[in-house]
Amino acid sequence: MAERGRPRSFDRGEALRHAMMLFWEKGFQSTSMSELTAAMGINAPSLYAAFGSKDALYREAMALYEEGDGVELGQQIADAPSAKAAVEAYLMRSAALFTRPGKPAGCMVVLSVIHAAGTSPQTCTALRDARAEAQAMIEARLRRAVEASELPAVSDLAAIASFYVTVQQGMSIRARDGATRPELEAIARSAISAWDGLTQARS
Repeated sequence: MAERGRPRSFDRGEALRHAMMLFWEKGFQSTSMSELTAAMGINAPSLYAAFGSKDALYREAMALYEEGDGVELGQQIADAPSAKAAVEAYLMRSAALFTRPGKPAGCMVVLSVIHAAGTSPQTCTALRDARAEAQAMIEARLRRAVEASELPAVSDLAAIASFYVTVQQGMSIRARDGATRPELEAIARSAISAWDGLTQARS
């Protein structure tokens, strides 16, 4: 019996990678379907058949980004020998990732705050969850440091994690505005210099 339907004539993973790069650079609403199909090397019916919708394609593109840069930053946090080293590695590696030649500047997840206009409520929720993941990872690393007596029982681990995530998010915006890697690294070092004041025991 012959197979039903026609075999897919394109590499789905490669097409998704091209879509990710376009969404990363231009955002959801500013990326037209004609631009997507041209970048992905497929026609509109093939795009809808393979991905369902532009909105669903955007979610998959964001997931692909997270499998790369998101996982790498999470590994930086997990592998560091101390909580301070984890935060420093997170910020310094972000400075490098945000300014790579051949890639859009900044973090796709952070930029989704302004680039995801027009997406569905489901996608907005997924993006909020993705943006919250970094803070959760840093907060968990701080909690481990407290449990290991590496840090005193500071009063608000969430506030410390939020501070460093906010710095990293600001670095992403600065990168999109043209900041260089050395400039972002200087911001990271300034933020790390505040570590002792943020983590000292509260009376």
